[in-house]
Amino acid sequence: MGRPYPALRTTASIGTAAVLIAGAALGAAPVAVAQPPAAPTAASAPSLKFHDIPGSGGITLKGNVFTPAGAEPGDRHPLIVLPTSWATPQIEYLAQAQQLADSGYVVVSYTSRGFWLSGGRIEVAGPPDIADVSAVIDWALAHTPADPQRIGMGGVSYGAGISLLAAGHDKRIKAVVALSGWADLIDSIYSSRTQHLQAAALLGGAGLLTGRPSDELNTTLADFLGSDLAKEPDMIAWGKKRSPVTYLDAINANGAAVMMGNAWGDTIFPPNQYASFYEKLSGPKRLEFRPGDHATAEATGLLGLSNDTWTDAHRWFDRYLKGERNGIDQEQPVQLKSRTDSGYEGYPDWKSVGADRKRIALSGTKKIYANVDSGADGGIVMLSNALDQFVKLPPVASIPLLPRTFAGVWQSERYGSAQHIRGTVKLHTTVTGNKESGTLVAYLYDEGPLGLGKLVSNAPYTFHGQTPGRPFGVDLELFSTAYDLPAGHRLALVVDTVDPLYIEHNPAGSQLTFSSPDTDPSYLSVPLREK
Repeated sequence: MGRPYPALRTTASIGTAAVLIAGAALGAAPVAVAQPPAAPTAASAPSLKFHDIPGSGGITLKGNVFTPAGAEPGDRHPLIVLPTSWATPQIEYLAQAQQLADSGYVVVSYTSRGFWLSGGRIEVAGPPDIADVSAVIDWALAHTPADPQRIGMGGVSYGAGISLLAAGHDKRIKAVVALSGWADLIDSIYSSRTQHLQAAALLGGAGLLTGRPSDELNTTLADFLGSDLAKEPDMIAWGKKRSPVTYLDAINANGAAVMMGNAWGDTIFPPNQYASFYEKLSGPKRLEFRPGDHATAEATGLLGLSNDTWTDAHRWFDRYLKGERNGIDQEQPVQLKSRTDSGYEGYPDWKSVGADRKRIALSGTKKIYANVDSGADGGIVMLSNALDQFVKLPPVASIPLLPRTFAGVWQSERYGSAQHIRGTVKLHTTVTGNKESGTLVAYLYDEGPLGLGKLVSNAPYTFHGQTPGRPFGVDLELFSTAYDLPAGHRLALVVDTVDPLYIEHNPAGSQLTFSSPDTDPSYLSVPLREK
């Protein structure tokens, strides 16, 4: 157990550290904590001490505390609490915590309950995790020179979700930075009643490797992966209890300033659910989307390298915990970076992002056979969209070679000028299945002159309880994106029934027919405008 303040003033240097952390579902992308830039002198360096911090229910949380250099017992510095990502130990934020301490913050980071050497069992941001946040704040106020009037929360992935939830339960929290997190857990990994298989499998595997899952988590995960529809209400209730959107009224009433950041291609927590939650926040708020996959947009910042996401996180804390007039609240609150361009675009709100829309008619009737992967797919969780971010290599498919027996394909005209796609693509169609259950996956491709398609977006859709042979309407939002379509290219919509990212619910012998009745034409609504 570390000694209480004022012993925290003892200087500790980080030294050379390069620790590779295995990230997984609900957790950060693989990151490493690197040695910070030039080592300050002992007199000017913030102090670092590792502590056993009492959590809720009598458990012990493994944590560390950075205290600003020269802090005295009577001083009061703004406090930032950083819960770790899924499967990640307390050293995750060392580089960022030191930088924050350098600028005057007390920073407390701790390993979330159930992982590594922290006590308890993995509750997946359940009530005990939220109670832990308040317990850590209580401890920090008693043992560090933290100011009770200036408390912030932040984190990546699992830490982001816990931070948002805590903002609806502890009124002392004045500012939140939630990076690559979730606002709606159900909409994230069970969107349109489709289990996100690879994401859930990573969650379970990483939890077993690095922690101690609770009985409730084991049961829920088994029901989820086992496609037990009888347990669906219980799974949804479990997820809602762990979703910040459930506590939206309390979060708004508490009035914390909330900054949210995510990647367009996040295969754990897709951007749509974040954008929807952002629009409902009533206090100071900011939304940032960048290229990449889960937690890759902020990963280099965890190495201590220059990083736009963390730069804005610091500015956000400075504005709402220190009161600095640094201009971040005067900028357009929605900031986007296209997957194919290096610049930023600002918007007054999320609905303005996709304000310009064009409809592409999906005419004719197409019948496809299920249970066979056509070759169109969304890639590999936490990998494919990271490749798109760093080497501009998204998942690809040859549109002319896709077997029409197993894939429905519609193509737009070729555009004579470059086009911007910004926001959420929406599919409306009529489906007739020969079974009462089924799954379809829609993909939007950028098809070049030679027929090679680069994936722009995708999303799954599952139905149950439909009458075989009876048509029904389907409305599906694809995952939001920002993509620049080159001149001479066209858009291709592909629909099939199998994708390794998802669990599919097509019984043997399933067929799906897509039609466009005169009374209810099928279409694709694309947020498209000329570049």
